[in-house]
Amino acid sequence: MPELTVGERRWSVEPGSNLLDALNRAGVAVPFSCRAGSCHACLVHCVQGLPSDSRPDALSSEQRHLGWRLACQCQVVEDLQVETFDPLRDGLPATVVGLDWLSSTVLRLRLQPTRPLRYRAGQHLVLWTVGRVARPYSLASLPEEDRFLEFHLDCRQPGQFSDAARQLRLGDPMRLGELRGGALHYDPDWQAHPLWLLAAGTGLAPLFGVLREALRQDHQGPIRIIHLAHDASEHYLAKPLAALAANRPQLTVELLVGAELAAALAQLRLVSRQTQALLCGHPDSVEAFARRLYLAGLPRNQLLADVFLPRG
Repeated sequence: MPELTVGERRWSVEPGSNLLDALNRAGVAVPFSCRAGSCHACLVHCVQGLPSDSRPDALSSEQRHLGWRLACQCQVVEDLQVETFDPLRDGLPATVVGLDWLSSTVLRLRLQPTRPLRYRAGQHLVLWTVGRVARPYSLASLPEEDRFLEFHLDCRQPGQFSDAARQLRLGDPMRLGELRGGALHYDPDWQAHPLWLLAAGTGLAPLFGVLREALRQDHQGPIRIIHLAHDASEHYLAKPLAALAANRPQLTVELLVGAELAAALAQLRLVSRQTQALLCGHPDSVEAFARRLYLAGLPRNQLLADVFLPRG
């Protein structure tokens, strides 16, 4: 059987084992979110040997040449030595400067890093607690306007990170992992096109950043934002969205709960074949949104999506 080596640890794994699962089962903490090669949270450095990679297109040729791989997309087929992210050695120190409950289950976390971080709306960042619990989250802040990094944490279900987040206090230290890519962004070439932003739950976080970026760049086409929540109390950005829409006739905001989704999707009609759609949230919701948009005639290359995979 092939052997996997991380630091001083070495153990055998079944041939063809998923690299991410093999690492996490052995207690080597490698964060992940989408498991689809999109969020890049599970990036590892292969020092010796190479795994079988089912998504070679997910990284640049330069990254691959240097030995970087997405653990969620790799299978262990030979002896392999990898280096994983060490938050104390490699992480950027940050301080908790804001903690607010936007609803009964959504915690807004604001962090101040020790040095400015260059990022774009829609990207991901891996957060590490002092107890070395890690989780990738999408940035809801805007680099040109906000002096902090903002994240919206779904604490509805128990989990290592959400449980730790509930105990955070102002002034607490955290560590930031590497900034990751992601499908969601705003392209100035879309300025005259209809822009649809469809979110479920805290999938609204990156799309809120993208929306603000579009408005900052004076987007000229109509903007439609739809937020799907479990119930009305979970439309946690209803007031900020209403404030943005108040003086912008090109921006419309629609708030849906689960029971209304099917009827709302049935009424979905494209106003233009040039519509650009960005989707984010639970895989089932993203799939439902995407299926309806395709049926409505949206070209596949005009739909960008990120999914938040539930931890289990």
